Formats: sequence, structure tokens, C-alpha cells
Amino acid sequence: MEIRRQTVGITAGHAGQPPTQVDAYTMDTGADLAVTVWTYGASLVEVQVPDRDGVVDNVVLRLPELASYESRRSNPYLGSVMGRFCRAVRDGRFRLDGVEHELATNEAGQHIHGGPLGFDRYVWTADAARDGDELQLRLRLDSPDGAQGYPGAVTAECRYRVSGDGTLVFDYRATTTASTIVSLTNHAFWNLSRASTVDDHVLAVRADRAVVFDDDFVPQAGPPPPVANSGLDHRRARQLGGAALDNCFVLDDATGPAAELTDPATGRVMSVHTDQPTLGVYTGDHYAALPRGGICLTAGAMPDAPNRPAYPSARLDPGGLYRQRTVHRFGVC
Repeated sequence: MEIRRQTVGITAGHAGQPPTQVDAYTMDTGADLAVTVWTYGASLVEVQVPDRDGVVDNVVLRLPELASYESRRSNPYLGSVMGRFCRAVRDGRFRLDGVEHELATNEAGQHIHGGPLGFDRYVWTADAARDGDELQLRLRLDSPDGAQGYPGAVTAECRYRVSGDGTLVFDYRATTTASTIVSLTNHAFWNLSRASTVDDHVLAVRADRAVVFDDDFVPQAGPPPPVANSGLDHRRARQLGGAALDNCFVLDDATGPAAELTDPATGRVMSVHTDQPTLGVYTGDHYAALPRGGICLTAGAMPDAPNRPAYPSARLDPGGLYRQRTVHRFGVC
């Protein structure tokens, strides 16, 4: 087992952060899993796993160089950590303790995935070490009070943990100096095959309900409806085919995997386990560079949770600790 570090470039910089060096960390178990993360956006760049014949490939979409990651046109959050609040906040506004907060908007008047300068646009500090039989990369980002309109100074951590049994763990933590909202997730596009699309992949999602969105990706009124007798019913594994998915599935059952993705051609299987209330599933239909080239499985809070009292709260108070843990397990069939 080893950890390798190399510099990949220096960012162009923006109003929130000057030009900053970006490093790549590769955690190589020497067995069936090697993971590369860049400090820009705490981005997951490579996950190397074998297929049923022992052929090793990268199963997440990646870009060729740092400049491509910095470009919003070429980089739709590819592999990045999204925050301070992933998913949508309606009209970029929410109330907390009677005070209305106005967030920066970035899509159709909505606040999406942390805004135009979300956590994905920053270089995180990092340190890596071996911890027993696993390798760990800890990344940290300090977000000042008022960043993108959010109250409170937030310190966020993302810990990638890799072990030789084919397990990749995303472990998120955050603290705040004032009451705020937090939900972090990783926006990797997964493709377990060597094909150009994920149409032949088979997906199972352990969810009886899914959020229905309007045209601005804001949840419609009312509770999430059942998936039964709809195109969103993946309770039994079925092939994606040409189905376009961009939905948030409600994880009412905390036991077992939230989802399982299989590529019959290579035999690769990836199961997703999480402690979060929802799993976002997006088949990448609007990714201009490679439509349907990968599928996102993003665990996190309910969309627009700050404005929906019936949804689980995304609130974080001083003295509290935000925790989120999502586990990806790789194997073959």
C-alpha cells in the first residue's frame, strides 16, 4: 500500500481564492483498488478497479488537465465535492430563526450545488496517511461567514478512505460559528464499462418514493410520491437503456445498500451505502462533452430542505458536528 503525491498545476484564481497550487494524491492499495483525488474541488479523478477478467480501468469520468476542471463549460461538477448545500435552494432564499438569507444564484434564478463559487471551485488543503489496513486522504476547506450568502464561518472536511478489500469511503464533517445549513456530497460520474454510455448498465435503487421536480429542479408541493408503476421504479434491478434520470430517491430503509450498479459486460459491480435521507441519480444526459457517459449517485439532504419543514433538517448550529458517510464497495459478478 502506498500514497503518491504530485503537483498538477496552479489555478487561475478567482475572487474567493488567489492562484493556488493543485496536487494529486493517489492511494494505491496494491490489490484491487487505486484512487486518485485532486485538491481542486476535492475532486475524485480516478478509481481504478479490475473487471471479472482482471483488466483494470478507471470507472469515473475525468478531464485531461486542470484548466478543464476550472471551466464550468467543460466541468459539470465532475467528481467534485459540492457544498455548502448540494442540490437546490428555491429562489436562492431560506429563513433561519426568522431571518431571511439570500444566496447567490447560478441556474434559472435558483441556488444550485453551493452557488457559482461553491466548494467545488476551491483548492482544499490536504494531508494523507496510512491508518492500519487503509489509506486516508483528509481534505479541509474554510468557508468564511457570508460566502455565497450563507451565515456562519464553516470548516468542512472530506476524508477519502481506501482499503484493499475494494472499499472507498466518503466521510464528511463540518462545524460552524453561526447557525447555517450544510449538505455535502460527491458528484462523480460512474461508468463501470469500456462503452461510451451507461445504457447497458443495470441499476437497483432501494427506494419506494422519489422527489418530483418542476422545470427549475425545485421539488413540487406535497410529499414525494411512490415510484410504483412509474419509470422511476428501480426497486428491482433493471437496465438503464435510454431512460433519462435526474431524480432524488428517498431512502426510507436504512438497512442494506441504497443502490447497486452493475455492468454485465465487464462484470463490475458497485454498491452504495449511506446514512443520508436521499440518493440523487443523474444519467448525465445534459453533459455536453459526453452525454450519458456516466451516472451520478449522490447521497445528501433533501432538495430545498431549508424551505420544507416536512423534510429532514439540514441545519447546523455552533457546537454541533455535521457528519455524512457514504461507502462504495466494488466487486465482480
